[in-house]
Amino acid sequence: MKINKEGYKIILVSGAVCLLIWWLFYHLLIAKAGMSLMVLGSLFLLFFWFFIVAFFREPRRVKIHDADLVFAPCDGRVVVTEIVSEDEYLKKEMLQISIFMSITNVHMNWVPVGGKVEYFKYHPGRFLVAWHPKSSTENERTTTVVTTPRGEKILFRQIAGLIARRIVSYMTVGHDVEQNSVCGFIKFGSRVDVLVPRDSELLVEIGDGTVGSQTPIARLPKRD
Repeated sequence: MKINKEGYKIILVSGAVCLLIWWLFYHLLIAKAGMSLMVLGSLFLLFFWFFIVAFFREPRRVKIHDADLVFAPCDGRVVVTEIVSEDEYLKKEMLQISIFMSITNVHMNWVPVGGKVEYFKYHPGRFLVAWHPKSSTENERTTTVVTTPRGEKILFRQIAGLIARRIVSYMTVGHDVEQNSVCGFIKFGSRVDVLVPRDSELLVEIGDGTVGSQTPIARLPKRD
Protein backbone atom coordinates (compact mmCIF):
# COMPACT_ATOMS: atom_id res chain seq x y z
CA MET A 1 0.00 0.00 0.00
CA LYS A 2 1.44 3.33 -1.07
CA ILE A 3 1.24 6.16 1.48
CA ASN A 4 0.60 9.77 0.45
CA LYS A 5 3.41 12.17 1.39
CA GLU A 6 0.96 14.31 3.39
CA GLY A 7 0.75 11.53 5.96
CA TYR A 8 4.43 10.93 6.66
CA LYS A 9 4.73 13.31 9.64
CA ILE A 10 1.40 12.37 11.22
CA ILE A 11 2.13 8.65 10.86
CA LEU A 12 5.55 9.01 12.51
CA VAL A 13 4.25 11.21 15.34
CA SER A 14 1.20 9.02 16.02
CA GLY A 15 3.43 5.93 15.98
CA ALA A 16 5.78 7.51 18.52
CA VAL A 17 2.84 8.49 20.74
CA CYS A 18 1.43 4.95 20.59
CA LEU A 19 4.81 3.50 21.55
CA LEU A 20 5.08 5.92 24.46
CA ILE A 21 1.61 5.01 25.71
CA TRP A 22 2.43 1.31 25.37
CA TRP A 23 5.68 1.78 27.32
CA LEU A 24 3.84 3.61 30.11
CA PHE A 25 1.20 0.88 30.27
CA TYR A 26 3.85 -1.81 30.36
CA HIS A 27 6.00 -0.26 33.07
CA LEU A 28 3.35 1.37 35.22
CA LEU A 29 0.26 -0.83 34.88
CA ILE A 30 1.38 -4.37 34.04
CA ALA A 31 1.72 -5.36 37.70
CA LYS A 32 -1.79 -4.09 38.57
CA ALA A 33 -3.72 -4.57 35.34
CA GLY A 34 -2.53 -8.04 34.41
CA MET A 35 -1.40 -9.48 31.10
CA SER A 36 -4.87 -9.80 29.51
CA LEU A 37 -5.60 -6.07 29.84
CA MET A 38 -2.10 -5.33 28.56
CA VAL A 39 -2.71 -7.40 25.43
CA LEU A 40 -6.05 -5.69 24.80
CA GLY A 41 -4.45 -2.26 25.20
CA SER A 42 -1.63 -3.20 22.83
CA LEU A 43 -4.09 -4.41 20.19
CA PHE A 44 -6.12 -1.21 20.48
CA LEU A 45 -3.03 0.97 20.02
CA LEU A 46 -1.91 -1.12 17.06
CA PHE A 47 -5.37 -0.89 15.47
CA PHE A 48 -5.47 2.88 16.02
CA TRP A 49 -2.06 3.35 14.38
CA PHE A 50 -2.96 1.18 11.39
CA PHE A 51 -6.14 3.24 10.99
CA ILE A 52 -4.00 6.42 10.77
CA VAL A 53 -1.74 4.76 8.21
CA ALA A 54 -4.69 3.55 6.13
CA PHE A 55 -6.24 7.03 6.11
CA PHE A 56 -3.28 8.32 4.07
CA ARG A 57 -3.36 5.47 1.55
CA GLU A 58 -2.78 6.49 -2.06
CA PRO A 59 -4.61 4.27 -4.54
CA ARG A 60 -3.38 3.69 -8.08
CA ARG A 61 -6.01 4.72 -10.59
CA VAL A 62 -6.20 4.92 -14.34
CA LYS A 63 -6.17 8.50 -15.62
CA ILE A 64 -9.24 9.10 -17.75
CA HIS A 65 -9.35 12.02 -20.22
CA ASP A 66 -12.66 13.18 -21.66
CA ALA A 67 -13.11 16.89 -22.38
CA ASP A 68 -16.91 16.52 -22.34
CA LEU A 69 -17.05 15.13 -18.80
CA VAL A 70 -16.47 16.47 -15.31
CA PHE A 71 -15.18 13.78 -12.94
CA ALA A 72 -15.58 13.37 -9.20
CA PRO A 73 -12.68 15.09 -7.43
CA CYS A 74 -12.81 12.67 -4.48
CA ASP A 75 -14.16 9.44 -3.08
CA GLY A 76 -17.38 9.84 -1.12
CA ARG A 77 -21.11 10.30 -1.46
CA VAL A 78 -23.11 12.98 -3.28
CA VAL A 79 -24.95 15.18 -0.75
CA VAL A 80 -25.96 18.21 -2.86
CA THR A 81 -27.08 18.74 -6.46
CA GLU A 82 -28.61 22.18 -6.92
CA ILE A 83 -28.47 25.48 -8.78
CA VAL A 84 -26.62 28.11 -6.74
CA SER A 85 -25.52 31.69 -7.21
CA GLU A 86 -21.70 31.71 -7.23
CA ASP A 87 -20.68 35.09 -5.80
CA GLU A 88 -16.97 34.71 -5.10
CA TYR A 89 -15.51 34.77 -8.60
CA LEU A 90 -17.76 33.66 -11.46
CA LYS A 91 -20.71 35.85 -10.39
CA LYS A 92 -23.43 33.74 -12.00
CA GLU A 93 -25.68 30.77 -11.40
CA MET A 94 -23.98 27.39 -11.55
CA LEU A 95 -24.91 23.77 -10.99
CA GLN A 96 -23.30 22.65 -7.73
CA ILE A 97 -22.43 19.02 -6.98
CA SER A 98 -21.12 18.38 -3.46
CA ILE A 99 -19.42 15.18 -2.34
CA PHE A 100 -18.97 14.32 1.34
CA MET A 101 -15.97 12.26 2.39
CA SER A 102 -16.29 10.18 5.54
CA ILE A 103 -13.28 9.48 7.69
CA THR A 104 -12.91 6.05 6.05
CA ASN A 105 -12.68 7.36 2.47
CA VAL A 106 -9.48 7.98 0.54
CA HIS A 107 -8.83 11.70 1.06
CA MET A 108 -6.76 12.52 -1.99
CA ASN A 109 -8.35 15.08 -4.33
CA TRP A 110 -8.20 15.12 -8.13
CA VAL A 111 -8.74 17.85 -10.74
CA PRO A 112 -12.20 17.27 -12.27
CA VAL A 113 -11.31 18.83 -15.65
CA GLY A 114 -8.16 19.65 -17.56
CA GLY A 115 -7.13 23.20 -18.43
CA LYS A 116 -5.44 26.26 -16.94
CA VAL A 117 -5.78 27.38 -13.32
CA GLU A 118 -7.35 30.83 -13.60
CA TYR A 119 -8.09 31.52 -9.93
CA PHE A 120 -7.07 30.16 -6.54
CA LYS A 121 -7.75 31.41 -3.03
CA TYR A 122 -7.46 30.03 0.49
CA HIS A 123 -10.18 31.08 2.94
CA PRO A 124 -9.72 30.70 6.71
CA GLY A 125 -12.99 29.94 8.45
CA ARG A 126 -15.07 27.82 10.78
CA PHE A 127 -15.23 24.04 11.17
CA LEU A 128 -18.94 23.24 10.84
CA VAL A 129 -19.86 19.67 9.96
CA ALA A 130 -19.05 19.29 6.25
CA TRP A 131 -22.63 18.50 5.18
CA HIS A 132 -23.96 21.73 6.74
CA PRO A 133 -25.31 24.07 4.00
CA LYS A 134 -23.21 26.97 5.32
CA SER A 135 -19.95 24.99 5.19
CA SER A 136 -19.43 26.02 1.54
CA THR A 137 -19.21 29.70 2.51
CA GLU A 138 -18.20 29.75 6.18
CA ASN A 139 -15.78 26.84 6.71
CA GLU A 140 -12.05 26.86 6.06
CA ARG A 141 -11.74 26.12 2.34
CA THR A 142 -9.89 26.65 -0.91
CA THR A 143 -11.46 27.82 -4.16
CA THR A 144 -9.98 26.88 -7.54
CA VAL A 145 -11.23 27.81 -11.00
CA VAL A 146 -9.94 25.88 -14.02
CA THR A 147 -10.65 27.11 -17.55
CA THR A 148 -10.96 24.25 -20.01
CA PRO A 149 -9.45 24.44 -23.54
CA ARG A 150 -12.88 25.26 -24.96
CA GLY A 151 -13.45 28.10 -22.50
CA GLU A 152 -15.70 26.58 -19.83
CA LYS A 153 -14.89 27.67 -16.27
CA ILE A 154 -15.20 24.96 -13.61
CA LEU A 155 -14.96 25.92 -9.94
CA PHE A 156 -14.23 23.48 -7.14
CA ARG A 157 -13.78 23.95 -3.40
CA GLN A 158 -11.97 21.83 -0.83
CA ILE A 159 -13.89 22.32 2.42
CA ALA A 160 -12.71 21.44 5.93
CA GLY A 161 -15.20 19.72 8.22
CA LEU A 162 -15.71 19.24 11.94
CA ILE A 163 -12.68 16.95 12.21
CA ALA A 164 -10.63 18.07 9.19
CA ARG A 165 -8.21 20.81 10.21
CA ARG A 166 -5.77 20.86 7.34
CA ILE A 167 -6.39 21.41 3.64
CA VAL A 168 -3.54 20.88 1.19
CA SER A 169 -3.78 22.21 -2.37
CA TYR A 170 -1.19 21.96 -5.14
CA MET A 171 -2.93 24.47 -7.42
CA THR A 172 -1.02 27.49 -8.78
CA VAL A 173 -2.59 30.24 -10.87
CA GLY A 174 -1.39 30.15 -14.47
CA HIS A 175 -0.37 26.49 -14.44
CA ASP A 176 -1.84 23.94 -16.82
CA VAL A 177 -3.41 20.95 -15.08
CA GLU A 178 -4.22 17.52 -16.45
CA GLN A 179 -7.70 16.10 -15.94
CA ASN A 180 -7.80 13.66 -13.01
CA SER A 181 -4.31 14.56 -11.82
CA VAL A 182 -3.88 14.93 -8.05
CA CYS A 183 -4.74 18.43 -6.85
CA GLY A 184 -4.49 18.12 -3.08
CA PHE A 185 -5.44 16.34 0.12
CA ILE A 186 -7.84 17.01 3.01
CA LYS A 187 -6.95 15.48 6.36
CA PHE A 188 -9.67 13.68 8.32
CA GLY A 189 -13.20 14.09 6.96
CA SER A 190 -14.49 16.86 4.70
CA ARG A 191 -16.26 17.80 1.48
CA VAL A 192 -15.58 18.98 -2.07
CA ASP A 193 -17.97 21.17 -4.08
CA VAL A 194 -17.82 21.23 -7.88
CA LEU A 195 -19.62 24.02 -9.76
CA VAL A 196 -20.25 23.51 -13.46
CA PRO A 197 -22.23 25.54 -16.03
CA ARG A 198 -25.93 25.61 -15.18
CA ASP A 199 -26.96 23.87 -18.39
CA SER A 200 -24.61 20.92 -17.84
CA GLU A 201 -26.11 17.43 -17.76
CA LEU A 202 -26.14 16.02 -14.23
CA LEU A 203 -24.92 12.40 -14.17
CA VAL A 204 -25.31 11.62 -10.44
CA GLU A 205 -28.02 11.84 -7.81
CA ILE A 206 -28.00 12.56 -4.09
CA GLY A 207 -26.85 9.45 -2.25
CA ASP A 208 -24.72 8.12 -5.11
CA GLY A 209 -21.24 6.93 -4.22
CA THR A 210 -18.28 8.34 -6.16
CA VAL A 211 -14.74 7.21 -6.87
CA GLY A 212 -12.34 10.10 -7.26
CA SER A 213 -10.97 10.57 -10.81
CA GLN A 214 -13.14 7.68 -12.06
CA THR A 215 -16.82 8.63 -11.66
CA PRO A 216 -18.26 11.16 -14.17
CA ILE A 217 -20.58 13.55 -12.33
CA ALA A 218 -21.60 15.96 -15.13
CA ARG A 219 -21.45 16.38 -18.88
CA LEU A 220 -20.53 19.85 -20.12
CA PRO A 221 -22.96 21.52 -22.53
CA LYS A 222 -22.17 21.58 -26.22
CA ARG A 223 -21.57 25.10 -27.54
CA ASP A 224 -22.01 26.28 -31.15
